[in-house]
This record gives sequence, structure tokens and C-alpha cells, in this order.
Amino acid sequence: MKAYVFPGQGAQFSGMGKELFDAREDARILFERANEVLGFDIASIMFEGSEEALKQTNVTQPAIFIHSTILASCLGDSFKPDMVAGHSLGEFSALVANKTLSFEDGLRLVSARATAMQKACELTPSTMAAILGLEDQIVEEICSSIDGVVVPANYNCPGQLVISGELKAVEAACAKLTEAGAKRALILQVGGAFHSPLMEPARAELASAIESTAFNAPICPIYQNVNALPVTDPSLIKTNLLAQLTAPVKWTQIMMAMNDHGLSEVIEVGPGKVLQGLFKKINRELPVSSASIG
Repeated sequence: MKAYVFPGQGAQFSGMGKELFDAREDARILFERANEVLGFDIASIMFEGSEEALKQTNVTQPAIFIHSTILASCLGDSFKPDMVAGHSLGEFSALVANKTLSFEDGLRLVSARATAMQKACELTPSTMAAILGLEDQIVEEICSSIDGVVVPANYNCPGQLVISGELKAVEAACAKLTEAGAKRALILQVGGAFHSPLMEPARAELASAIESTAFNAPICPIYQNVNALPVTDPSLIKTNLLAQLTAPVKWTQIMMAMNDHGLSEVIEVGPGKVLQGLFKKINRELPVSSASIG
């Protein structure tokens, strides 16, 4: 069983997607379409933009989505997934790759998501922190004991979890988690508390855009962030996607479920190799690779 997986925010780099644009006419057409949908020249920012320009949420999220989905499209007939999944933002890329969403609709949703998240970030001082070397259950218990909003946000792999919430609550949780034996409790350089209740204004804003978008029957199941289960019913995919912004990314559980369901190979589609490294943490023997067209 072959899984194609799609990265989230943080994998961006200057020059991303340029090799696809240079090599393939079908890729160039999609880049031009992306510029039209967004109303600005995102391709130029992806190819030549500064690190700073690529860090802006309204650029970062569409850029990673565009790179992943155009790469998947360029794989042509060799793209034969038995299952797909995407980490946070990557879920939208996965839904285009498995034909649930069109490229244009996916891009519109990603752009709306980025704008809504940026607005929500500006409402409350908030952040995220990486917690290494503790069991998930201990992190969950300590978060629930803290005054204020702080919750597990990304279950990345066993012993690696990201928490999210109000700035003071995250700082208090980091202190307690360090006392409890965490190897590291590191505040991340992010714009706000993604995948926490503080994203509720963004979830509400994105809901109408998701509701009014056509979701089609996919060519293979997607293991979704909120439930870590394989889903093929378009209405259930839509419901799970609606919940994604305020719910944790259950990536550890997705990898375990795929492994239990006969996973034999993982191909990461898009910038970076983060997801390949996470899969290796749960199954060292698993063949992993990056998708490429050449």
C-alpha cells in the first residue's frame, strides 16, 4: 500500500517549484492559473522571494500548496496512491491530489484559510511550543492543569508534540513540562496558536467558504488530521476539514493507522523531508522518498 503525504507550513524555501516551471508546460499553465486565482504573482515570490517574503502566512500557505499539487499533477500516470494524508495545510494539497477538490477550489480555500488565520492571530497574544521526550498523556494532563488556553496541537511522532495557546499559558506549560522531564520545551517562531480554540474566529470565517465548495468522490481514502481514519465520503471529508483549524493534527495516529492498514511505501510530495523523517520514527524499515519528475 503506497501512501503519498503532503507537508505543511515551515517547508517553504526560495526557489520552490522553479524546476517544475522550467521543465514542464503543464506546470507553467498551473502556475499562471494560481497567479490569476490569487490576484498577485505568487510564482515570482516562490522562485525569487526573500525568506522574509515567504514567511508571510498569506504567501507561505498558498506557496506550499501550489508546489505540492503541481508536483503531484506532473507525476501523471505514475501517481497511483492507495492512501493520502497531509499535515495541517498539507491536507488541502492531499485533497486536490486525490481529486476531492479542484486545483482552483483548493487554492481559494488555502488563501481564505491563511487570511482568516492571520486575522485570528492578531486578536490574542499566542504562540506554540515543541515538547520533546515526554509521553503524549503527560503533556495532555499538564496542559489541562494550566490556567488559560493551552492544548496539544500537533502529535508529530512518539515523543514529539507541539502545544498551542495563549502566550502566558504556553510559557507556564513549558515550565511545568520541563519539571516533568521534557528533554526540550521550545517556544516556536510562529504567528499564533494554530490548531487551538483561539482559531475559532478563523474556523467560523473559513466555514462558509468550505460549505460552498464542491467536494467530489476521491480516487483513494484520505487519512484526515482530526480523526486519523481513512475517509472517502465527500460530506464527511468536508465536516472533518471544517473542524481542522481548532483541532489537533493527529499525525502520529495517522502514521500508526496507515502502518496497521498495510503501508509499504511513503512518498512525500512537496518541499522538505520532514514527514519522511516522522514515518521513520514509527517504522525504521519503511521505504520513504521525495516525489520527483526527473
